[in-house]
Amino acid sequence: MKLPMIALLSVGLMSTGALAGQCPADQVLTEPRVIEEAPDVGVTRPVLHEVDMTGWRGMGDFHLRMRLLTVDVGGIVPTHSHEDRPSIVYVLSGEIVEHTEFCAVPVVHKTGESSPEFGAGHRHWWANETDQPVVLISADVIPVAPKVEALPMPDPAMP
Repeated sequence: MKLPMIALLSVGLMSTGALAGQCPADQVLTEPRVIEEAPDVGVTRPVLHEVDMTGWRGMGDFHLRMRLLTVDVGGIVPTHSHEDRPSIVYVLSGEIVEHTEFCAVPVVHKTGESSPEFGAGHRHWWANETDQPVVLISADVIPVAPKVEALPMPDPAMP
């Protein structure tokens, strides 16, 4: 009985999620604007889960990663690019402002909205300009970091 109820709740939650605030049509830029190189301020981002996708359907060495980001009051998710890192961000609670290269004005994202992030020129940063922390769930595809083998420790008896 629990499984059908969980499935119903999942479908209900997914169907109520709205696409996040978008750039107004008259503010969309055809050429990227220069945006601030915003620093990383007041953000925690523990990894909730990570799935090794290496070799799946011919993919290279990639992981699917899910993180829970908490952006403190006045916090900033630093300037970064999604040119080669597809991501979807869901606003679990709060309101956050996105500054992007292809929109002339900041875009506000609110609780329950999601935002796809991927493609050439998708470079941006986010700021919490409210008086409450913002909680985001981020799922992205990342390359597997090459394994670094530890070098042997030098023999202390050797000069």
